[in-house]
Amino acid sequence: MTESDILRALGSVQDPDLHRDVVSLGMIKDVVIKGSKVSFTFELTTPSCPIRGELERAALEAAEGVAGAGNVEIKMTARVAQAPHKASGDILQGVRNTIAIASGKGGVGKSTVAANLAVQLARDGARVGLLDADIYGPSIPLMFGLQNAKPGARQVTADKVMMIPLEAEGIKIMSIGFLVDPDQAVVWRGPMASGALKQFMTDVDWGELDYLLFDLPPGTGDIQLTLVQSISLTGAVIVTTPQDVALADATKGIRMFEKVQVPVLGIVENMSYFNCSHCGEREEIFAHGGGRTAASNFGVPFLGELPITTAVRVGSDTGHPIVATDPDSIAGKAFASIASEMARQISILAYASENGPVQIDL
Repeated sequence: MTESDILRALGSVQDPDLHRDVVSLGMIKDVVIKGSKVSFTFELTTPSCPIRGELERAALEAAEGVAGAGNVEIKMTARVAQAPHKASGDILQGVRNTIAIASGKGGVGKSTVAANLAVQLARDGARVGLLDADIYGPSIPLMFGLQNAKPGARQVTADKVMMIPLEAEGIKIMSIGFLVDPDQAVVWRGPMASGALKQFMTDVDWGELDYLLFDLPPGTGDIQLTLVQSISLTGAVIVTTPQDVALADATKGIRMFEKVQVPVLGIVENMSYFNCSHCGEREEIFAHGGGRTAASNFGVPFLGELPITTAVRVGSDTGHPIVATDPDSIAGKAFASIASEMARQISILAYASENGPVQIDL
């Protein structure tokens, strides 16, 4: 039994997203053979890979076909892929992927989605940051119980002091809410708000991150334009609710990102349905399926749907995102699935940038 025998067997394992075998993709590393025992490392493109278990089982079966049952040990690891749209110039050089969480209108739960996706990616093992770009209505401090917290500072050079982001639930967080009184209104013209956003990118020590999520304000205004002009975003996630008025505004958001050549990673349908806690009956309060239909119409992925639950609201109000407090709940599992799908789309973009277009199952 040789290393070539093992690699030849593993060559039968296909990545269903990239449509190539895992050996040619460079995912199999450090093959070691000791007598009848074989070990190797299987390196995924994201720790949030939604088919991690499927790939591991396929690799184990293939290798045991050569080494025999019980003689194979696989170490599953991940190195987050970097998509082609990345930080440019001297901004965010340590950040591999930047993702805008956006909505066409307010009240659709965009910040709740951003907070829970960030925490889930960190729980999966990624290095994650969350930048609250809603300058006029920052809600991220409340969602993490950091309303009265202040960022630290570190002298980087003789003439520059960098802010240190706060940390909660395993992620790095920055918000204008850390710098102003919680009851104080931010009455700024557009250029001032845009300047604050730029400082959060240039004057905050984010360090090395796999994903930096931007919780954008609703709409398609100054903050959105400042962001896309300052860095080359990896992609955007559009959050909507099922009713027509929300979908109409979500459409405008998609059109904006298309116009500035930012890939839309997918659509999330929030408040998709309600399950009665007493009888278990499902009720679609705001209709249902609009997000999936919009994704189909625009030819972008549908990342998933989220239920209306009291626990999600309570978690946001008390500073404890539900994916951290109750990951096995219906909502917790839904957020986990959406985070995996988003990470999957980023990995596909990274691969396509070097090897050409990939057929994506929408």
